[in-house]
Amino acid sequence: MTRLLHIDSSARPGRSDQKSHGSHSRRLTAKFIEHWHNARPQDEIIYRDVGAHPPAPASGDWIHAAFTQPEDREDWMHDVLKESDLLVDELLSADIIVAGVPMYNFGMPAQMKAWVDNIVRVGKTFGFDRSRDGVPYWPMVNGDKSIVVLSSRGDYGYDPGGRVAHLNFVEGGLFTPLQYIGITDQYGAAIEYDEFGDDRTERSITMAETETITIAENLITKYNTRTTR
Repeated sequence: MTRLLHIDSSARPGRSDQKSHGSHSRRLTAKFIEHWHNARPQDEIIYRDVGAHPPAPASGDWIHAAFTQPEDREDWMHDVLKESDLLVDELLSADIIVAGVPMYNFGMPAQMKAWVDNIVRVGKTFGFDRSRDGVPYWPMVNGDKSIVVLSSRGDYGYDPGGRVAHLNFVEGGLFTPLQYIGITDQYGAAIEYDEFGDDRTERSITMAETETITIAENLITKYNTRTTR
């Protein structure tokens, strides 16, 4: 059985194909998950809506607790890290992470950044030893995992080679820390032209949905192959 972790981070409730002013990124993640479930109904899907229920951001106490050796932690430190422990466990148990991450002011929503800061954990998802030869950091997450980032943007031209690609800190902002902890199989698709609200928006939606299904199909083929070995 394959396990998917489905994350939505848009502050907008509802999907744009079901609700006026609903979320495009929620629309794409739902499209992916629905397609996957139809093809592989036996697989488990874990859902976390950080847009509606944001994780607590890292605090001074959180940092103190996270960088204290587990055997030396006081009770309050375990309490501070409880939510982070849960998020890390969800990540580690998943084979595929499907994340809806809209562009807010050129980057990911603060809710999603809080999730990232909670799952990049020393001793859990990355190792650190200052006495180690060469780079003192190393990834600790199983490299077989995949991450799919499904985004939405008000403007256009943010894909690699586009007119404002240098202003896009969404995919890189998520792909980079996940690669750092060991998740290097990375995919993405995005709806653009949202602020234009014309036929370009509709064409971009159609294209992004097609790309989303293509990513899903490629991963389904990959996991079907694993299952039949």
